[in-house]
Amino acid sequence: MKKILHVVGGMDVGGTETMLMNLYRNIDRQKYEFHFISYYGREGFYDKEIESLGGKIVSLSFSKRWGALGSILELKRVIKENKYDAVHTHTLFNCGIGVLAATLGGVKIRVSHAHTVFEEKNSFVKKCYINLMRGLIKIFSTNYLSCSDKAGEFLFGKEILKSKKYSFIPNYVDYKKFIDVNTREEMRKQLGVEKDEILIGHVGRFMAAKNHKFIIQILKMMKDKGIKVKGVFVGDGNLRDEIERDLKLYSLTKDVILTGMVKDTENYIGAMDIFLLPSTYEGFGLVLLEAQGAGVPAIGSLEIQKETDMGLGLLKRYSLNESVEFWCEKIIEVSNEKIKISKEKREKSFTDKGYHLKEILRKLGEVYEG
Repeated sequence: MKKILHVVGGMDVGGTETMLMNLYRNIDRQKYEFHFISYYGREGFYDKEIESLGGKIVSLSFSKRWGALGSILELKRVIKENKYDAVHTHTLFNCGIGVLAATLGGVKIRVSHAHTVFEEKNSFVKKCYINLMRGLIKIFSTNYLSCSDKAGEFLFGKEILKSKKYSFIPNYVDYKKFIDVNTREEMRKQLGVEKDEILIGHVGRFMAAKNHKFIIQILKMMKDKGIKVKGVFVGDGNLRDEIERDLKLYSLTKDVILTGMVKDTENYIGAMDIFLLPSTYEGFGLVLLEAQGAGVPAIGSLEIQKETDMGLGLLKRYSLNESVEFWCEKIIEVSNEKIKISKEKREKSFTDKGYHLKEILRKLGEVYEG
């Protein structure tokens, strides 16, 4: 059996983590055993399930005294002790730390995986760090994977996309459970949504990039216009307190449900009338596939990759430079259209776009087998 170490921050609910869990549930676990690095210092959302599948959580802590050097040495120690066959890193530019530690630990297969496009104004010191990490990634990675070419270009640079070591692997989504979801009325009743209310939903970590503040402003304007609307935010994160303060500020506390982290996201998405993802940056936007799988119209920002459009007419993308009122108008337009797409058509769109589990697992197996 080959042991694969996945270097992540921790295994809470998120796009990358959900993708990894979907793969681990379906990969041949007689052939591969997944271990996951966690820097949380607490139990992650998926930890128990990982252990039930035969995997392992490896808890580490950041070295405040030694910084990146300490992280490299600690990771190298863990890698040598466990004799991993492959190290698969998912931590943006910190992938450089992972692949260097794997090289020092004698691992022959060292994978850097691009999951996001992160644009921000960096300080001179941060830019130097990014350049250093990108250099380490290029030197010490044996394989480069990405969920979109844009994410790959952002992390690796354009020239790597032409390399034989580079592969595009679509984020696998367990789309069938979203296509088959049939709990709409039950969930809307549970959430207290009236028949004539529009339920606007979002699934994602409570972090700045997901732009919950913008969604709250949209909900506030719609309420002020006399539109009967409710919101549901599925997820959790370090901005929860700030989001709760904003809801209180706009008198929306009773109109927006915060579910926390849940396992049955398909039931919540299936209950929505509109799915919103106005992210300020996004590597892919896996949840948009889930929404389209459930037949729910979705509106996202232009920062989200075009590859998320399943060609069903369910996804629209607009600029964040447009006003809150513009977004409100588009939401109302989409809501009035009442688009209905058959299960058969939705399933065909996923298969036509290459979201075949067997093909994704085959590609991953090729990487792990070297």
